[in-house]
Amino acid sequence: MNNKTIIALIIILIVIVVAPFIIHSGMGEEEGYFGGSDDSASEVIEESGYEPWFSSIWEPPSGEIESLLFAVQAAIGALIIGYFIGYWRGQSKKD
Repeated sequence: MNNKTIIALIIILIVIVVAPFIIHSGMGEEEGYFGGSDDSASEVIEESGYEPWFSSIWEPPSGEIESLLFAVQAAIGALIIGYFIGYWRGQSKKD
């Protein structure tokens, strides 16, 4: 990579990192920024008056535990996918 490419990548990286802070300066989660689509969807559903027809058997005791379980689930999925990709790659090198 030549120097111009490296400088261009650094400038693009700085713009990507700094632009959100400039665009949303002083505004936080209370104004609706940085909120997820799950939050927006649940608000719309609650406003519609929908009542769930069943409740979950178990609910995590806190949001952090819920996030932890989601991260563990994602990690297990990534390990399974990585294992099979590595297995197939190893099989193709054997042949």
